[in-house]
Amino acid sequence: MPSIAKSALFGTKMADEFFQVRIGGDIAFLNGVLKWLVLKNWLDNSFIAAHTSGYQEMEAALAKQSWEELEESSGLVRDHMLRFAEIYAAAKSAVFIWSMGLTQHRFGVENVKGVVNLALARGMIGRSNAGVVPIRGHSGVQGAAECGSVPNTFPGGFAVNEENARRFCELWGAPVPSAPGLSAPEMLEAAGSGALDLLWCAGGNFLDTLPEPERMHAALARVPIRVHQDLFLNSSMFVAPNECVLLLPGRTRYEQSGGGTLTSTERRIRFSPEISGPRIGEAMSEWEIFMRAGQAALPPEKRHLLHFDSADAIRAEMERTMPMYQGIASLRAEGDSVQYGGQLLCARGNFANMPSSRARFTPLAPPANDSVILSAPQAHEESLFYLATRRGKQFNSMLWSTADPVTGSTSRDTIFISHEDAHRLGLRDGDAILLRATAANPVAREMRGTCKIASLKSGTLQAFWPEANVLISSRLDPASHEPDYNAWVTLEKL
Repeated sequence: MPSIAKSALFGTKMADEFFQVRIGGDIAFLNGVLKWLVLKNWLDNSFIAAHTSGYQEMEAALAKQSWEELEESSGLVRDHMLRFAEIYAAAKSAVFIWSMGLTQHRFGVENVKGVVNLALARGMIGRSNAGVVPIRGHSGVQGAAECGSVPNTFPGGFAVNEENARRFCELWGAPVPSAPGLSAPEMLEAAGSGALDLLWCAGGNFLDTLPEPERMHAALARVPIRVHQDLFLNSSMFVAPNECVLLLPGRTRYEQSGGGTLTSTERRIRFSPEISGPRIGEAMSEWEIFMRAGQAALPPEKRHLLHFDSADAIRAEMERTMPMYQGIASLRAEGDSVQYGGQLLCARGNFANMPSSRARFTPLAPPANDSVILSAPQAHEESLFYLATRRGKQFNSMLWSTADPVTGSTSRDTIFISHEDAHRLGLRDGDAILLRATAANPVAREMRGTCKIASLKSGTLQAFWPEANVLISSRLDPASHEPDYNAWVTLEKL
């Protein structure tokens, strides 16, 4: 039953206010809102003074940014920024939630810092009913990252460096590397240059999810030995091997011997019990696959050092080595959970992990004009668009349906365009159109699709991911190494 009865008859209202920021204009809009908060003194000055640093530098940077600059970059006038600031200033509490729409840009980390600036300006971190909440791209990512499945941190969030490497050497009695590894895009870059001897993919599909699928195909094909460990078959597994490809079927968390856990973005570690029933072929619990592979790489006399009898034993090891996961060893039954860090992080403005225990404001400026525009002189101005990728009814790159209930699209080749641009170019719903990546990309790439007129900002387009990845270049945010899933393209009516 819907929580609001009329939603069943008339649909659900998704927002009370909507501010349609131009793609890539988030910093300009957030800075405009912050500029109003400063001008109107709608700040929590006591919180700023007691618990933050960098405010004066941030305010000075804002003062240098004209309203005209912020309006042009954000695609919204200053009155819209004022309206957002008024709503925020009147609120007793606020929760800022974001996902890949902010992070998957070449300046994604700076986008998030802009959100944090707004939250700090009114003391919306470290108290009840307020905070900042990133939504991850898919289930399991939060816990996997916290357990070390990222290149720059050890299990438990310890940075990869000499000091922390020594800590884990002492815990495990074995040498541990002290240099960061490679992100997924960097691994495929290394594969393409012939620098990898082996690539082990545990879940995921780099062929579909990373930009430039043709280049990713070539990179995967060049690796001498590939291991794909997953619950399902996917297209990357069928890339012809250089020497050999090994497929290792894993079990779902419901089939995993001894159950497992998942960590939500509210830091809650939940126990997921094993469910009895038939098991498929040679599929193993994922932890057992890793354990057996690791043991096989060790001499016989050392294999006992990498042995666990059960999932319970693994959770006990996690508690021993990861202080942030204290309590995970006691999770036994459905419904058991523990929230690391307690109900509130940074309670009462105590930012213990920051320098001087203070949160930091970051001076930010709207990103400079994309160099891609300047390198595409052959593209007529009226046909040059900034393309963003969007999701439909899907989980990661796996599609549940070609129909998208949010947009009403029934085809995955739909290309969304604004009313103004469609009128200017003489386009109607259903027209065949061709998008081409701009000349800054090293190879010509194009996508044929069907026009659908929608409520977009003029000068921008949207197309479904991962189908539109053929137009996306392998440009990364330098701080997070997250791909920038946006591109400058030209449009041609067919």
